[in-house]
Amino acid sequence: MRDVKDIEADIIRVLNRIRPYLNSEGGDLLYLGFEDGIVYVRMMGACMGCSSLDYTLKDGIEALLLETVPEVIEVQNVDDEEES
Repeated sequence: MRDVKDIEADIIRVLNRIRPYLNSEGGDLLYLGFEDGIVYVRMMGACMGCSSLDYTLKDGIEALLLETVPEVIEVQNVDDEEES
């Protein structure tokens, strides 16, 4: 079993590969953490309120993480209200 720090390093590496695509559309994401196979992010900028948010999150970010980091089972967006 891999160390959580190694898993998180792999997650961050993948998210950093995705970030330029989000930035090109005026969006971004913030990595919040990894727990029990779930990656928590906050979509920001133009991503907030975008009609393609679910597609970007599940078919883009989550699909790439599932393919690249075996320990990841899901990606969830946490908005400001959910974190409080």
